Amino acid sequence: MEISNKTAFITGGASGLGLATAKNFIASGGNVFLFDLNEKALESAAMELGEKVKWYAGDVSDEGAVKSAIERSVKAFGTIHINVNSAGIGGASRTVGRNGPMPLEKFEHIIRVNLIGTFNVLRLCAEVMQENQPQTEDQERGVIVNVASIAAFDGQTGQAGYAASKGGIAAMTLPIARDLAKRGVRVMTIAPGVFETPLLASAPDEVKEPLIAITQFPKRLGNPSEFGEEVAHIVRCGYLNGEVIRLDAGIRMPAI
Repeated sequence: MEISNKTAFITGGASGLGLATAKNFIASGGNVFLFDLNEKALESAAMELGEKVKWYAGDVSDEGAVKSAIERSVKAFGTIHINVNSAGIGGASRTVGRNGPMPLEKFEHIIRVNLIGTFNVLRLCAEVMQENQPQTEDQERGVIVNVASIAAFDGQTGQAGYAASKGGIAAMTLPIARDLAKRGVRVMTIAPGVFETPLLASAPDEVKEPLIAITQFPKRLGNPSEFGEEVAHIVRCGYLNGEVIRLDAGIRMPAI
């Protein structure tokens, strides 16, 4: 599917990987609807990206908020062709630490935002996509790109909740692709490695250098624009479906 004149609904779109994806889509002639918790960051992103961007602030795990955002997106642009789910949270905690077991509510919160939030958004976007006119000779009506993490495969000490949430996103990729196949909607997942998002960019060298050292090639952090390029490639390449792509320069995370 070509991106020009298509509309993308992007969660976590106010910064980092989501914003980089939005910039790529705008440069390719698409429309973008940004959904994020950070209202001020959304306002700033919309001012930067211009008139082809609309936004709404809310929680991906809140069904009502997501429905409201999707209604606004459809009202503004007519429909949704692409959904990119990059919203997510971290939260390291050992299963049993010095102060006892990991609080169950912390584990539940990570799962709710990262895994349930992703499913919540994609199912509602897919409902809209199925009504689209076919956009390609293959009768494609929509593309969904979810964001997992290499933690889904290389979860480190203290990442039980985060790894479980991202592993769930990876695991549900194929069954959802099968569910939506008859509706002309493809589903893919990217598992990013270590990228120079605003949070990591502000980290001291003693945090970043060990990560760069275990990266194979190229020996650097990922550029968010490279993530945006990969999302665009998935949208354009109609034979990609039901798979998880590691975008990580060959890094394999150690236990700690």
